[in-house]
Amino acid sequence: MSEEVGFVTMAKVERRIRELPRVGVGLLGYAFMGKAHTHAWKSIPTYFWPPPAIPRLVAICGRRLEGVSEAARRYGYEKYYTDWHKLVEDPDVEVFDNCGPNNVHAEPCIAAAEAGKHVICEKPLARNSREAKMMLDAVRKAGVKHMCAYNYRFVPAVRLAKKLIEEGLVGRIYHFRARYLQEWIMDPNFPLVWRLRKDLAGSGPLGDLGSHIIDLARFLVGDIRAVSAVTRTFIKERPLPEDPSRKGLVTVEDAFAAVVEFENGAIGTLEATRFAGGRKNYNSFEINGEKASIEFNLERLNELRVYWREEPVKDIMGWHEVLVTESYHPFYKYYWPHGHIGGWEDTFKNELYHFLDCVVNDKPIEPYAATFEDGWKVDVICDAILESAETGRRVEIRY
Repeated sequence: MSEEVGFVTMAKVERRIRELPRVGVGLLGYAFMGKAHTHAWKSIPTYFWPPPAIPRLVAICGRRLEGVSEAARRYGYEKYYTDWHKLVEDPDVEVFDNCGPNNVHAEPCIAAAEAGKHVICEKPLARNSREAKMMLDAVRKAGVKHMCAYNYRFVPAVRLAKKLIEEGLVGRIYHFRARYLQEWIMDPNFPLVWRLRKDLAGSGPLGDLGSHIIDLARFLVGDIRAVSAVTRTFIKERPLPEDPSRKGLVTVEDAFAAVVEFENGAIGTLEATRFAGGRKNYNSFEINGEKASIEFNLERLNELRVYWREEPVKDIMGWHEVLVTESYHPFYKYYWPHGHIGGWEDTFKNELYHFLDCVVNDKPIEPYAATFEDGWKVDVICDAILESAETGRRVEIRY
């Protein structure tokens, strides 16, 4: 390519960039999820070209001045705040992206909706279904776009599983079983972080991990009719972060297991724990239907295992390992040549691109992304699981 041709091409790209609208993003929270979301926002114009708009990183907010100012410089935000009210009030912020702890989901999201901002909130939507319903009511009243960030809906292999189900290739579903297993708090000297306090988190692995598999259950199989559950707290006291010589009470569960009944007649099991030695981020599910079975494991997120009950060639019957990286597979047209695997961070790019497209082009968030209604329904089911564990009774789901 000649220098002249290259110059013309670059000029066209730069002109196109200038012509694209800008959408101002305000982010609450700069740690784990804040980094994941920021990376996704910045990556959208690189992968999804041409994008519906260029995300403009307007402002980031966090409690600690030193931490949030450093994050603003590191991530490339124009401004930073230590008061979320100022973030919500900022006229340049059009999309409010809440990556804060669970106790700062409801109030800031409600205020953002009332200020006319489109709202994304990390999961679980709230500490309980009562808070979640207040959030849902607020975004509905304001008429803004809203999404609960259940990013595993945007794994290509999960979306392929959804496609197989929608096309009738699995047939009637009989079973759904899911496990989300981690190990990171097995040490009894691990400190009493906010995720272990009910007043801040709402629940333990139920909301943190279980909400993901509950959402996937609803996304892939359908709504849940009733639950029967048990919970356990294995280590009841832990060192306080501010003073390790003292201990505080763990006020959430360390693990839960539940039997679930679906509206369509399927049955299933759900399990989540932070006490599964050797499991780092083991989010897995299996679906058994009249025509096929499907198995997925997040730790091997580019693969989907499928078993067809009636193989066209009988001699090769068995489980098939499908590498979900072909150009015709979900989302892969935006990424790499076939066989070049994707990563965990791509799920955030996929979901935030979807949200941006819906905001700019006034498209519906559902059914492939989770709205605040989906987030609220997951929280209703989480509350029912806690109620069942406390009472020892089967609990029917009522919205």
